[in-house]
Amino acid sequence: MERGSAFGTIGDLNELGIALSKEKDQARLLELILIKAMKLTRADAGTLFMVDQNGRLRFEVMQTKSLGLSLGGSTGNPIPFYPVVLHDAKGKPNLKQVVACSVLRNQTINIPDAYSTSEFDFSGTRAFDAKTGYRSTSFLCVPMKDHHDEIIGVLELINCIDDKDGGIISFSKQDKQLAESLASQAAVSLTNKRLMEEMRILFESFIQLIATAIDKKSSYTGGHCTRVPKLTLLLAEAASRQDRGPLKDFLLDEDGRYELEIAAWLHDCGKITTPEYVVDKATKLETICDRIHLLDARFASLHLRADSEYAEASRKTPPQDVEALMAIEQRYQDTIQQLEEDRKFLHRCNTGGEFMHEEDQNRVRRIATQTWRNADRKEVPLLTDEEVENLIIAKGTLLPEEREIINDHISMTIKMLESLPFPKHLRNVAEFAGGHHERMDGKGYPNGLVREQMSVQARVMAIADIFEALTASDRPYKKAMGISKALQILGQMKLDNHIDPDLFDVFVREKIYESYAREHLSPEQIEEIDHADIPGFQG
Repeated sequence: MERGSAFGTIGDLNELGIALSKEKDQARLLELILIKAMKLTRADAGTLFMVDQNGRLRFEVMQTKSLGLSLGGSTGNPIPFYPVVLHDAKGKPNLKQVVACSVLRNQTINIPDAYSTSEFDFSGTRAFDAKTGYRSTSFLCVPMKDHHDEIIGVLELINCIDDKDGGIISFSKQDKQLAESLASQAAVSLTNKRLMEEMRILFESFIQLIATAIDKKSSYTGGHCTRVPKLTLLLAEAASRQDRGPLKDFLLDEDGRYELEIAAWLHDCGKITTPEYVVDKATKLETICDRIHLLDARFASLHLRADSEYAEASRKTPPQDVEALMAIEQRYQDTIQQLEEDRKFLHRCNTGGEFMHEEDQNRVRRIATQTWRNADRKEVPLLTDEEVENLIIAKGTLLPEEREIINDHISMTIKMLESLPFPKHLRNVAEFAGGHHERMDGKGYPNGLVREQMSVQARVMAIADIFEALTASDRPYKKAMGISKALQILGQMKLDNHIDPDLFDVFVREKIYESYAREHLSPEQIEEIDHADIPGFQG
């Protein structure tokens, strides 16, 4: 650009504006600002400083074209200088260093010749010159002010080069105006990016806060909402690496990865509405407390009745009738033994499990027909209908209506997420998060979707959610599974058309389970896996 060329100047400023809006990396952005400032003002050297949290000017980028020097920014070369303080230890303003003075006085400082001024301390600059053979002559220091008129940094430009003979000249009034315009434009862009970054951090922190709150809501699912995102991304990234087969067209770029991660963090947000007595139902009779102790009290009452009947029968039987007394004793012992066996049996039933046999369910019903005398001294069934209904639950600890409450969390998740005004790059969060309980055959919930109606991301999350639940050590109704058993179950789920078959094969082939296990499972759960033993796996 020739000196004074309006078209060149406007073009460079426009180019800078476009570049500032596109550049996402902070280091490259700062470097770009300095490079453009040096070009516009024909400076041979320059430094960009940013105001840090301690009120100091931190060196961010340094360049000297004639020396081939480039430090900071995206170069990877650190700048070996301490930050410039704005105030000394006593709070006195540092007006002797030109960049600090520019910030403190909120003004552009133009120095024609640093070697002929006594207003500022250029001892450090002269030491640099002496060491390198350079001569730092003309200086232009421009504070960078954002749209709130707050100074966030300062540009220091050195040695304006004459277009005609290449000599060093002072910076002109036009150079000053151009530098100020550029600094203002750059400051606003930096501030906007900083605000966007702060909003992003706040957004992610809030999401993680919700996930942590859900995990903390129940001691039995602690960590689930934080582990599922990690497992989800491991599988999604592996799927994205496939260069052949059904997943070869699935690509996960940076924005897509971020969208999926947010969805994974929020996949169970609807559980915030689920009653704690259902989430925490570790035994079949648990509500606010485990009501098995009420049954213990009733059995104790039956014990006392047996003791009383035994004593009464013994009292009425003549001592010489040994045979009758022995029969009374035997009946008593049989009664006590049966009561204790029934009590312990109900305790076992109360813990839940993978399956309850029909004969055990019928035994619960028979026990329930016994009677005991309640606080009103009325003879009532030993077990209420509601207690029987709970104790004969065939699988787990939840009644069908309680299971429905648990299942409803996914409907609430979708409803909550669809109500949020997500930006364009997060528009699929609700669909990704809301599909992790659907099945490939359409028998899942809440919407009964089939495979073709679901995104790859939702199908990924379904596998991650299941594997985390199988191997978790904090569930009330089961022990933590080893990897081998968990993969056996997943393989059978693939054969049952429950989970995505192609993603399952990637999960096994790429050993996603192994990468996850190293960080999140106990050594006892980690086993050698023979892929040939896994049902349905297509290597």
